[in-house]
Amino acid sequence: MATMKAGVVHAKDDIRYEEIEKPTPKTGEVLVKVKYTGICGSDVPRVLGTACHYFPNVLGHEFSGTVAEVGEGVTSVKPGDHVAGVPLVPCMECDDCKRGDFSLCKHYSFVGSRQFGSFAEYVCVPELNTVKFSDEVTFEQAALFEPTTIALHGIERLDFKGGHTVAVLGGGTIGILAAMWARAFGAREVTVFDIVPERLEFAKKMGATAGINTLDKDYRKQALALTDGRGYDYLFETAGATPTMKMAFDLAANKAQVCFIGTPKKEISFTVDEWECINRKEFTMTGSWMSYSAPFPGHEWTLTAEAYATGMIKFDEGLIFKKFPLSKIDEAFDLYRTPGAVKGKILIDSEA
Repeated sequence: MATMKAGVVHAKDDIRYEEIEKPTPKTGEVLVKVKYTGICGSDVPRVLGTACHYFPNVLGHEFSGTVAEVGEGVTSVKPGDHVAGVPLVPCMECDDCKRGDFSLCKHYSFVGSRQFGSFAEYVCVPELNTVKFSDEVTFEQAALFEPTTIALHGIERLDFKGGHTVAVLGGGTIGILAAMWARAFGAREVTVFDIVPERLEFAKKMGATAGINTLDKDYRKQALALTDGRGYDYLFETAGATPTMKMAFDLAANKAQVCFIGTPKKEISFTVDEWECINRKEFTMTGSWMSYSAPFPGHEWTLTAEAYATGMIKFDEGLIFKKFPLSKIDEAFDLYRTPGAVKGKILIDSEA
């Protein structure tokens, strides 16, 4: 039996670097030799909390690597190709899948949560779950494809047009990427809101026209000054936090469009005055879930690969907070025990 190293979750707060069986690609599958995997916010409660679907499990879904082997019938990639991983494995048979709404599939699997993922030296995925990228794109960039597609999908959940004002509520990885897409698509003003000054400075470095610290007592006055007193035409909430979700209602212009990309962390309620903003401003509100369209996995993925290759979406080392070898994956997750300690994307290097 061939073996490989992996970071295996055995129980709450118990992730171990150990040897497990190396997967073999079946018909229609691709074996990827993993280079980098990003730690997603959803991975943290699966390791440190109780959100893991089963034990033992191998997490990791934001990954890049090289095709090592292909199963029978695979034609779109070959050994040696550089690929990014697409984690969603939809059923392809339900009504949602048949409409191309793969993100809404109720019978899906998911690489790195419902089936073994990329916190390992190798991972097996269906052929459709690989996206090739050119030599102009680094493995670090390709490991960011999945969060980049999530930001793009959120932008496109609205009837987005250039020349207008945009508020991005939350300056984490998804927020920065959403701001970059908005600028790439021609937004006149892109303001990122956060409570960490370093994030706001980085957001401006990456193309945002302004950054506002919402701990400032006059943050609303600053925001209205940037929009001629109107508020923002498009608002993207990316933090999933109660204050930023409520902030969207307050900062929306009349007839604005609001998209909630962030995943809520706790129950939320609105006052009558807050909720009445929907009526009085007649703004449109929607949500965004994952990042897929037809044909699977969708133009979100192919455009992301092209955007990194051409510089339409630029890469900066500031997007990466730290890199850890796979053998130190437990130390990487230890950082999440301290609120605010992680200030960007952590990458796990399966080859180090």
